Amino acid sequence: MHLVRDGEQVIVPTGAGEPPALLAALSECRRDFRGVTVAQLLPLRHHGYFDADTVDHVRHLSLFYGGPSRAGGQQGWIDFVPNSFSDMPLLIERGYLAADVVFALASPMDADGNFALSLATDYTLAAVARARCVVLEVNPNVPYTFGNCHVHVSRVTAVVESHLPVAEVALPRVGAVQEAIGRHVAERVDDGSTLQIGYGSIPDAVVMQLGDKRDLGIHTEMLGDGILRLVEAGAVTNHRKNYLPGRMIATFALGSSRLYRYMDRHPELEMHPADFTNDPAVAGRNDNLVSINGTLQVDLLGQCGSESLGSLPYSGTGGQADFVRAANRSRGGKSFIVLPSTAKDGTVSRIVATLAHGTHVSTSKNDVNYVVTEYGVAQLRGKSARQRAQALVAIAHPDFREELARQARDLRLT
Repeated sequence: MHLVRDGEQVIVPTGAGEPPALLAALSECRRDFRGVTVAQLLPLRHHGYFDADTVDHVRHLSLFYGGPSRAGGQQGWIDFVPNSFSDMPLLIERGYLAADVVFALASPMDADGNFALSLATDYTLAAVARARCVVLEVNPNVPYTFGNCHVHVSRVTAVVESHLPVAEVALPRVGAVQEAIGRHVAERVDDGSTLQIGYGSIPDAVVMQLGDKRDLGIHTEMLGDGILRLVEAGAVTNHRKNYLPGRMIATFALGSSRLYRYMDRHPELEMHPADFTNDPAVAGRNDNLVSINGTLQVDLLGQCGSESLGSLPYSGTGGQADFVRAANRSRGGKSFIVLPSTAKDGTVSRIVATLAHGTHVSTSKNDVNYVVTEYGVAQLRGKSARQRAQALVAIAHPDFREELARQARDLRLT
């Protein structure tokens, strides 16, 4: 840990790309430092530096809250940088987000001296280009992939060898609500579409309903086991993609060891930075792009609060807004925001007259396209405020429709 200096910022990749041995070592000696920051999107492991008592030594800076960081963010001892995923490399390149040191999990080196940041290319390549010090945790369990995801040994300051298992995330258990949402979306996904699948249990549940489709393509931020199932079912071929045909494109992977084995040297898979995968102008070059993303709450104008519970932070913007806009640009594109109609065992409607006070708006009323609950689909693009309110009330849980209709009248929406 002598390579890290007081006051510096360490950039760590998304999710499964985080290096567990390096972060464990940093945690063990965290009291030896002053003013060190670890910036990361979606941490998975609860390392020792997630500690309110040692934030003056090593503090986490969240780019998207995960399980280990959520409580600290809500309590105020973990900081947060608002961002769209597509902008993260640019924030680093322009120096808005410091990148003094990079800690990353990487594949073994190839014959040309390249390590692959296959599990999370994301913003990490941009950080490698600017960092004073690059430390790779090299693990044979990490797949080697193609695309713009490689770091040459000449850019690496130090290497730590590890054989720890790569972090895994299982597919969600699908219930009746998720099945119904999935059916509504599947009915509107045409053969030959190109898919983007957002992070979360509901988007994964939707993907699990698409196995009977044909010639689907993939241009996404996250590669998960739901997509692997579609590949194995023969639903994904990438043959009908007009942009980068025959190739599956992603920026990070999060799933099972089976997914990671599939990725290893797969000739049709490429991993790229987020400013390529998530740029609406790039992703929107795919005809018939379908984006599927979850949310927590939608108001009667169509504003989607996907990252906070009122003012209480929960996750982050991620790539939701990126791909909603990309689908809007795409010829034949469709974006789906999916959510159960209720929360808290049916006692709270997720479709509301106005978002709860302080809610962080993730997808704006100007960008939203389809909103889907288990009760149906509301297509909002091009619709008036009155039409939107009527369509959203119609797909709310029946127990809340009368009250929502009354609130819509009070707001002069109907």
